[in-house]
Order: sequence, then C-alpha cells, then structure tokens
Amino acid sequence: MAETLLQISGLRSGYGRIPILHGIDLELRQGECLGILGHNGMGKSTLLRTIAGHIPATGGTILLGGKDVTKASPAFRARAGLGLIPQGRQIFAQLTVRENLAVGAHQASPGEAIRIIDEVVEDLPRLKPILTREGGVLSGGEQQILALGRCLCARPKLILMDEPTEGIQPSIIEEIRDTLRRLARARNLSVLLVEQNLEFMLGLTDRMQIIQRGELSHAVPTNAFRDSGLAQEFDLQATGY
Repeated sequence: MAETLLQISGLRSGYGRIPILHGIDLELRQGECLGILGHNGMGKSTLLRTIAGHIPATGGTILLGGKDVTKASPAFRARAGLGLIPQGRQIFAQLTVRENLAVGAHQASPGEAIRIIDEVVEDLPRLKPILTREGGVLSGGEQQILALGRCLCARPKLILMDEPTEGIQPSIIEEIRDTLRRLARARNLSVLLVEQNLEFMLGLTDRMQIIQRGELSHAVPTNAFRDSGLAQEFDLQATGY
C-alpha cells in the first residue's frame, strides 16, 4: 500500500471567534485522489485554506510527508510539496500565460524553469497556442487549465483543488477531469478535491466524503458511493450535485 502523504487529526479552524471546522480527521495516500462534497458554507474552502496555511489552525495537527506543518507558513508548505488551486483560479490577469507559468516555477533556476514550463505545456496542450495571451482575456476553462499548469510548475506532491468546475462549460470540465486523472497516474500525484459537481467527482476520485457543518463523514470508495446512501442522505442529487 502507498505511504500516507497527508494526515490530519482533530483539525479545527475558523475566522476570528467563528469556528468552522470541528475536529477534522483525514488521511490521503501518495497517488490517491480524495473528493469532498458539500453544500456552500459547510467548510470546504476553509479546510483547503487551513491545510495550505492561509488560515491558522486552532486545534489538531497537519502532517505532510510525516512532518508536522500545523504552524508552518504557506511558503514552507509549498516547498514541502503542497500546491493549491484556489476557487476562482486567481491567475494573474495582466501577465501572459507563459509568465503565469513562470510564477509557478519561480523557485527553479532560470534554465530549469524553462524546462519545467515546456514540460507542463506538453502535458497541457491547450496552453501551447495561447502562451503569449494575457490571462485576463482567457475563457474560464482556459484559466482553470492555466491555474493547474501554474501549480504543476512548482512540482507538487499534493494538489488541493477548490471548486475547479465552477463556471466552466461541460466539455472543458471533461477535459480537466481526464487531464487530472492522466497526470495523477503519470506523476504519482495526490489530489484533495472539494466540489459540488458529483459527476466530476465520480469520474476522478478514488474515495469520497461528505462535509457538513465543518465535520466529515466516513470515507467511501468512489465505486461504492452511489450505493452507500450518502448521496440520498444529504440530498445531493436534488441540489444539482
């Protein structure tokens, strides 16, 4: 069995005096894709931002590759192999596609950065004809693929993805799903994905969990999710998941 890459125990966090996460336990193995489904306001984005270090934990521990990073800076976690693709993508609108990718590869030497960017463009061929276009003029789907490429340029071991299908046309959603699945296998990447799109989750993940009011359900293998009763219990189908 693959070794554990991310282990979270009793994680708590929130905003000021407002608690959001209430003792999250989560484990993710190397090369595994775990999907977390939940309605808006249930703590999905807070969970990812806490793991990435953008929101301080108020309790519990976060181990990345066996090392305690609970109090580490976002930059330290990034150097340790953690990549975040935030909700809304947050690409640099005034920079070209190639310049956005260069931001992701900024820790590499100039020569190595060029090689990394070329490799990522080969993996994401949709970017090749638009390398000189500014990020702000791209479609939502192109921006999402660029955000993935920028993240890959940092050579992460674990990618955190927040609502990657939001505002994207179905054909691009399928392309992103297939690309992620291919790259995860080729690079032995781990992916922690929070989403509201159930079909996207079913086509990508190995296991799935539900987050409700800052707490996680037990994990269920994706191929058993429809029969687990979780979708019906949380009325996912009826709300567009």
